[in-house]
Amino acid sequence: MRAFSGSTMTRRAMITGAVSAVALTLIGAPAHATSAAQAEALVDRLVGDINTAIGSGASEAKLIAQFEQIFRSYGDMPYIAAYAMGVEARRASPAQKKAFTEAFSSYISRKYGKQFRKFIGGRIDVQGTKSVKNAYQVSTLAYLRGQSPFDVTFFIGEKSGKFFNLYVEGVNMLLTERTEIGSMLDRRGGDIDAMIADLRRAG
Repeated sequence: MRAFSGSTMTRRAMITGAVSAVALTLIGAPAHATSAAQAEALVDRLVGDINTAIGSGASEAKLIAQFEQIFRSYGDMPYIAAYAMGVEARRASPAQKKAFTEAFSSYISRKYGKQFRKFIGGRIDVQGTKSVKNAYQVSTLAYLRGQSPFDVTFFIGEKSGKFFNLYVEGVNMLLTERTEIGSMLDRRGGDIDAMIADLRRAG
């Protein structure tokens, strides 16, 4: 699958963050997705929480904070962060991995949270769920005001019961973020600590 283009990111960034993808109640803990029905119910709760957040009228800062809670509640952030870090994770120390995961979680929240307001008045409808390897693929249709509906597919881990990836019109979020992090690391000549410092300021 290809990574997100700039125009796709601008138009669909909020959906992608949803995101990893990405939420039950903002203060709850996700149930394990041990069946297709539970995976679909997880996405239903996620969608409900996203709609609650974007319809709350909260300031951008508060919305981003809510989105970070959503990501941490619904997203398998250690897995998503490790994937985004790519092969560099093999040489990173445990402290660096922990710092990167924290910085990455906040970065994702800022990056996509700022797009939340664009989704006011929109909705996501669950279409169906199927088992794929060790995960459940939950297909949805997203509706934004003034645009044609488009496909958003969530992937929920069978064991973790959490979101670990999503595709927007076939575009892979994990690959997009790995490309972004790789570029940031390249700009720092492979210096992981410098990249993490940049990540804390990015988004």
